[in-house]
Amino acid sequence: MNRQIEKFINYLDIEKNYSRHTILNYKLDLTELDKFLDKTPLERVDYLQLRKYLAQLKTKQYRPRTVSRKLSSLRSFFKFLQREGYLKDNPSRLLMSPKLDKTLPKFLTEECMSKFIEAPLTDKTLGKRDRAILETLYSTGIRVSELAGLNIEDVDFIGNIAKVAGKGKKERLVPIGDKALDAIQDYLKSRKEKTSVLFLNKNGTRLSTKGVCDLTHKYIKMVSANDHVSPHVLRHSFATHLLNRGADLRSVQELLGHVNLSTTQIYTHLTTEKLKKVYDKAHPRA
Repeated sequence: MNRQIEKFINYLDIEKNYSRHTILNYKLDLTELDKFLDKTPLERVDYLQLRKYLAQLKTKQYRPRTVSRKLSSLRSFFKFLQREGYLKDNPSRLLMSPKLDKTLPKFLTEECMSKFIEAPLTDKTLGKRDRAILETLYSTGIRVSELAGLNIEDVDFIGNIAKVAGKGKKERLVPIGDKALDAIQDYLKSRKEKTSVLFLNKNGTRLSTKGVCDLTHKYIKMVSANDHVSPHVLRHSFATHLLNRGADLRSVQELLGHVNLSTTQIYTHLTTEKLKKVYDKAHPRA
């Protein structure tokens, strides 16, 4: 099965153009499945065995969202095997996905967001970098991983546009505001390193996704009492604030780089709640 897994991983990398992070998750999921099947020939793997595998995942107390992701991995794998002629039938076809709770994304108010962005002290280069990072994340709504991959040439300081490599290595152009551009230029003037990489760590090399997460989380804790708020809150706040101020859902979908509109629609629940409060307060017969 290891050989088939490697062929599938190559397919995801070369033909599907998936990101390294996604490919790594697929490989880990399928390696776990291979260990459970214990050298069972692929042609003998059936629906009941896969059901037992999912049952074992539940005993390990994985969250439903994690089980759903692992199920998606094995479905894609067996679909690939059938299409390539390794299997006549797809044993994963009838597997049911676990029911997922719809959790609304957390976001900061506009006032709290301003305090958050202004939290870094800008008397030193790293402080200027942190301010530029927070301004850029909120100005563009890009993912933390997308920001970490930015180079200086990806930012058009005249046209107010940034080129971003998103999920599946798909490139898109996003608007970037003057405040973010000013903060970036202030940071670039302050640093000594001569490199095309936009955001650097203290060692002068590209700041990693984890590094961006760590510094954003540090400033979030300064302004938010909720310890469970993640660095992704900037992206959530970006989308929510745009919708609250009248942006249409399709435009927000494009800005966020979502393939499906349904992914973006979760933010409408937040704006709907706001409309309900306005209605209850203003309508004479509410």
